[in-house]
Amino acid sequence: MNDFKALVQWLKQAITDKEQFHLGYAAEASEFVRFNHAKVRQAGQVQQASINLKLINGGRHADLGITLAGEPELDRQRLADGLRQLRETLPLLPQDPYLLLNHNAWQSNNEQARPLPELARVLEDISQAADGVDLVGIYAAGPISRGFASSDGAFGWHRANSFNFDFSLFHANGEAVKASYAGHTWDSAEFIARLQQAREQLAFLDRPLHPLPPGQYRAYLAPAALEEIISIITWGGFSAQAIASKGSSLQRLYAGEQQLSPLVTVNEQVSGSLSQAFSTEGYPRSDVTLINAGKADGQLVNSRSAAEYGLSANGASRDEAPSALQMAAGSLAQADILKQLGTGLYISNLWYLNYSDLPAARLTGMTRFATFWVEDGEIKAPVSTMRFDDSVYHLLGSQLEALTAERELLLSASTYGQRNTSSNLLPGALIKRLTLTL
Repeated sequence: MNDFKALVQWLKQAITDKEQFHLGYAAEASEFVRFNHAKVRQAGQVQQASINLKLINGGRHADLGITLAGEPELDRQRLADGLRQLRETLPLLPQDPYLLLNHNAWQSNNEQARPLPELARVLEDISQAADGVDLVGIYAAGPISRGFASSDGAFGWHRANSFNFDFSLFHANGEAVKASYAGHTWDSAEFIARLQQAREQLAFLDRPLHPLPPGQYRAYLAPAALEEIISIITWGGFSAQAIASKGSSLQRLYAGEQQLSPLVTVNEQVSGSLSQAFSTEGYPRSDVTLINAGKADGQLVNSRSAAEYGLSANGASRDEAPSALQMAAGSLAQADILKQLGTGLYISNLWYLNYSDLPAARLTGMTRFATFWVEDGEIKAPVSTMRFDDSVYHLLGSQLEALTAERELLLSASTYGQRNTSSNLLPGALIKRLTLTL
């Protein structure tokens, strides 16, 4: 944080009276371990830091990303060169009619310093729990830092430790069970239980496939499967810009023409999450209730949507998608899932989701990995890949029977450029009828 503060102080002295700036900061110190056949195949560390400089003058603005070297003098020189480059660029640009700056000198400081486990302990737990199975996966852990400062005196700092172990267990026949374990604190017993559940499911993949014709089936969606549905909904579903321009998949929900089950409450829960409590545009972020007992409530508003549609910005990202989404838990106990399902499908994962009818919030996609046919509360056989086509207003509305009391924290496994801080805290969902089309 001190290095970032030093760059901010230098920049405040370097700009002219007519100029303003936003300075964003992103850094990580990560351990990565790749596994194959339950053995370590590759291990390494990544330390990196970068800043994003936005220069504003007379309604014009431009951005530049700069990689930091960790040497104060060299980093100041890079920042000076970037400032010079942006000054040359600004006169070439038109004024931005939707530029809405936050001139408040807000302050935010969040340090989540819960210690991460020693890597040796993690490797030992994985080795013991995965003994005798073909485990493939990647473990990523370490602190992630985010910062923001403006010429108006705003300053935000966020640093949090986290880990994410994303793995699959493969059967000799090529089938697999996918799972993950993520969070702030590594609990050996909890991890072993998670992997043991995957091992038990792997054993069922040895059985012949259960043929299943298209039709409507009772189904249980595990948290990872529900996450796929939630993730596609967040593609503009809660976006103020998409709602205002009638392009949201939840348009009918926000118009009051449709509603979900009263069991469904969804929040953007920034507080306590791995996501920073400020936006890259310089607005503080607070918790937002998006769906309250099945009815539309708040929406995610960034500064451009606020300027264009006369709304109040609440620190949403550029794409106005949640980054710390939570769905309220239900009352279905983990131990009672199969019993309550009775006869139907146990779906661990979904993939290749897309909209088959966006205004109707109708989705299509494929089952993936461990999907099982259950009879009288007992898993009987795996089911081959099937395509579903159904509406969110059915799956999370009229056909939603129960949500689990236990929820799973699912962190983004994306490491494209840098580790991602997005997360979803989700229950599993028991659905009365899910439509399979082929």
